[in-house]
Amino acid sequence: MNAGGAGTGARGEDFRAGFACLVGRPNAGKSTLTNALVGQKVAITSSKPQTTRHTIRGIATSERGQLILVDTPGLHKPRTLLGQRLNDLVRETLLEVDVIGFCLPADQRIGPGDQFIAAELKELRQGRRRPVVAIATKSDTVDKQRLAEHLVSIDQLGEWDEIVPCSATGGDQVDVVAEVLTSYLPLSPALYPDGVLTDEPEAVMIAELVREAALEGVRDELPHSLAVVVEEMVPREDRPADSPLLDVRVNVFVERSSQKAIVIGRGGSRLREVGTTARRGIEALLGQKVFLDLHVKVAKDWQRDPNQLSRLGF
Repeated sequence: MNAGGAGTGARGEDFRAGFACLVGRPNAGKSTLTNALVGQKVAITSSKPQTTRHTIRGIATSERGQLILVDTPGLHKPRTLLGQRLNDLVRETLLEVDVIGFCLPADQRIGPGDQFIAAELKELRQGRRRPVVAIATKSDTVDKQRLAEHLVSIDQLGEWDEIVPCSATGGDQVDVVAEVLTSYLPLSPALYPDGVLTDEPEAVMIAELVREAALEGVRDELPHSLAVVVEEMVPREDRPADSPLLDVRVNVFVERSSQKAIVIGRGGSRLREVGTTARRGIEALLGQKVFLDLHVKVAKDWQRDPNQLSRLGF
């Protein structure tokens, strides 16, 4: 996706480039921070936990370096085969990056989920030394006293190379997070051209935009049961050259008929809202008009079925 990144001009010998991974329990603010660091939406966000399923790379290029962010699902104790596969995905990613950012939201106390991840990171550091920066996300949601207490709790949780508080939504200290993470990258020329913000295929980005729209305002159990597959993307024939239209056909899969009814809504009202919201995002992403054709289908218990998981891209 080539989109409006600033050129960086000539670079010195101290330019750094490499990969950073943001980890944290579900809903720790990883996707929001990724988007803030890149300066554009490349990872879906939602108030529902565990909405990220793909490792989306956001690319933040500055005068000092190029930070390639790998956004992962939240590490959690898995209850399904999908959950196990998501955890495996995170662990594989951690073995390949140059620096790790551990996100711990300031509006929540340190809990068993954080302790679980801290133990995983400690084990990882024993194998091959990797810098870990603890990031106190959502700093704007608490007062200074509570933030100070949170930073002390983070310090006591494990050994970190640095601890940085920030607010991705407010933009507070996002530049500091970028500087700190970049400082741990190897000396290297840029790995991607200026202006490239992500290396995700367009079909994956479109599927994520549809899934984000479908997750808004629905019951808590739905995020884990929702999968989106882009079936077809074809230019509409017989359109004038100055007004192209792309036909995008998308299937939204749920596990039960009752969930299908939730997504569609009374008389199809909810599905129309989902389509309108997703289409806006897709048109902004692609820079052209889109006709979005959404279909909701039941794939019974797909999270527990290896064959269906593979068909849905997991």
